[in-house]
Formats: sequence, C-alpha cells, structure tokens
Amino acid sequence: MKSLESLDFSRNQLTGEIPESLSSLSFLGYLNLSFNNLWGKIASGTQLQTALSYMGNPDLCGPPLTKMCFEDDKHKDKKVVDEDGNHSEFWPWFYIGIESGFVTGFLGICCAIFLNRKLRHAYFNFLYDLKDRLHVKMNLFC
Repeated sequence: MKSLESLDFSRNQLTGEIPESLSSLSFLGYLNLSFNNLWGKIASGTQLQTALSYMGNPDLCGPPLTKMCFEDDKHKDKKVVDEDGNHSEFWPWFYIGIESGFVTGFLGICCAIFLNRKLRHAYFNFLYDLKDRLHVKMNLFC
C-alpha cells in the first residue's frame, strides 16, 4: 500500500471519516473520493489537496474545501461549518422555506388569474399588447 500511486473510490456509497493514514502515502498522485457519504475533516497532505476529489460529500470540511471544521468539546465530534461560521443544518431549511414560499406565491397568482374572469382577460390583453409593442419596437430597431 505504501507505493500506491492511484486510488479511485468515487460513487461507492462509502461512509465515515477519511483515514489520516492516507496523507502519509507519499507516492499517491491521484485520489478520488467524490460522491460518497464521507464526513469530518480532510487530512492534510499534498496529494489530498484537490477539491474535485471530494465533491458530492456535503459533510466534509477543511482545506481544500471552503467549509471549516471545529471541534465541539462537549460531544468530541466534528461539526461542519461554512465560511461565515453558520451551521450546515440551517441552509437546507432555508432553501426549503424559499422554495415553498415561491411555490405558494406562484400558485396563488396563477389561481387568481385563471379563476377570476376579469383578471384573466386583463392578463391576456396585457400579453397581447406587450407582443404588439415588442413587434413594433423590433421593426423600428431593424
């Protein structure tokens, strides 16, 4: 194993931490651990410092990734923190809230337009007028 030059474990559904012993493999020129379920801090070593080798592992942290690690003294486990120091649990819920708000608003506007006859006619008249204005402007521009 000490003379290993290339290692590709991408897309294998591996879980757990990356062993520190990988950083001591001096001949290792290529390492790909992308798209697994790895977590924790990436060991420092010259062959382990390409970010593409770790993409698809959202719970990895440390260089060369932008996520920083810190150790929680109470639980002695490593937690993932982004550049601003925010916990990674916040962002999935943030995006879920944004998406649900967008969907709710979009459906509300669609229902108001298509269920109310006056709004529906006003909306389609606006679109026809807009089409005519764009047609005239394009003809004048050309």
